[in-house]
Amino acid sequence: MKDGPHITVRTYTVVFLVLLALTALTTTAAFADLGGGLNNLVALAIAVGKTGLVILYFMHVRDSDRFTWVLVGVGFFWLLILVGGVMDDLLTRNWPTGR
Repeated sequence: MKDGPHITVRTYTVVFLVLLALTALTTTAAFADLGGGLNNLVALAIAVGKTGLVILYFMHVRDSDRFTWVLVGVGFFWLLILVGGVMDDLLTRNWPTGR
């Protein structure tokens, strides 16, 4: 990690409050009927935002060197491969019909 600027307690507090607000927004979106499967899209978008904040500030990636950024990017790419494989399996499976 660089010996540059360190994250202050005020920054941690602001990020924490933003995470709480995004959690409340996720709960609100879960109980609202947005129609057409939009609830899942909104919840995933909020979750990606929260994940980004946690990685950047609480895991100190924001002030890390480029190699750490590459490793984080590879981790996200691997996660996309895993999620894509699960979705491919779910969407192409022949589900049994109930009687």
